[in-house]
Amino acid sequence: MSTASSDPRTGQLSLTGHLPVTPTGQIPVVGQTTAGPRPVTAQIPVIDDPARRPDVLLRRRMPPGHEISAWWMIGAFVAVSLGVVGLMTFFPS
Repeated sequence: MSTASSDPRTGQLSLTGHLPVTPTGQIPVVGQTTAGPRPVTAQIPVIDDPARRPDVLLRRRMPPGHEISAWWMIGAFVAVSLGVVGLMTFFPS
């Protein structure tokens, strides 16, 4: 069963079973010369809406310059570590 291929010089289809090649030995790419309608590629305006930020559900609004104490993070680490160790006591070694 042979496959249809096109001659790069004439563009005609042939049933010889081999791919057409150019005089330089390259296989031509069909359909590159036809220019279709181009999509519109304009700049999309960026709207800075603070209510649509991904962290807005867990965010607590504080006055500017307010930072939490580092002891909260240390306490959270200790609490989670103790919780993990406590849960591991339920699994026998």
